[in-house]
Amino acid sequence: MAWSTRRLAELAGTTVKTVRHYHAIGLLEEPARAGNGYKQYGTSHLVRLLQIARLRELGMPLSGVAELEESGEAFTQTLRTLDSQLSASIAHQQELRAEIADLLRHRPDPDVPAGFADVADDLTPADRAMVMISARVYDEQGLQDMRAIVAHHREADDAFDELASDATADEIRAVAARLAPALRTIHEQYPGMRTPPLGVGSRTSLQDLVQAVTELYNPAQVEVLRQAYRLALDDPTDSARDAEGQ
Repeated sequence: MAWSTRRLAELAGTTVKTVRHYHAIGLLEEPARAGNGYKQYGTSHLVRLLQIARLRELGMPLSGVAELEESGEAFTQTLRTLDSQLSASIAHQQELRAEIADLLRHRPDPDVPAGFADVADDLTPADRAMVMISARVYDEQGLQDMRAIVAHHREADDAFDELASDATADEIRAVAARLAPALRTIHEQYPGMRTPPLGVGSRTSLQDLVQAVTELYNPAQVEVLRQAYRLALDDPTDSARDAEGQ
């Protein structure tokens, strides 16, 4: 007794379209035809479909299934590759679960960057946005450094956060002078934060970061950052004198 295409598909738990696709790419042999032209499938075709379905359940791509016809070693290598991919996927899912658990524990706002839930209260909305964008630049070590900076280096941040957009030049210089020593300490403790690791393949460029800063902070704050960065590169005694003068 032979099966029709539709009945074969039903037995294999697939569709007629899939069976025809397997014929087209050479994964399933064409069956003999009856005198009326209808295809007549046998047990070997059903077994082949079930084999393909099993391999697909394991995550094997159709290209990998085709290679199995060429070499038994190919099957072993494909399984090793699938196992490696599955291991990476499980590790990623575990990381996501840990992140979700952290969010549930601290109950932060939706805009808190991943890994910063425990220090979210110290971040302004602009800071949170900046951290999210910066995460596109820094590697995992850089992100750990950023968390440590947020947790332990908040010197002069209140004055910076409260600085009005129409602040006077003297007010700007005063905040910059207070911020510069903290910025210098950060550069000394975390040298990788001074110059972001912007490689050829980076999706975020230094210009992108500059644009984000100018849009997230008001003009006075942007000027404070510019002056503080310059002061942080100067001799420390000069910054100290500037701070005392204010």
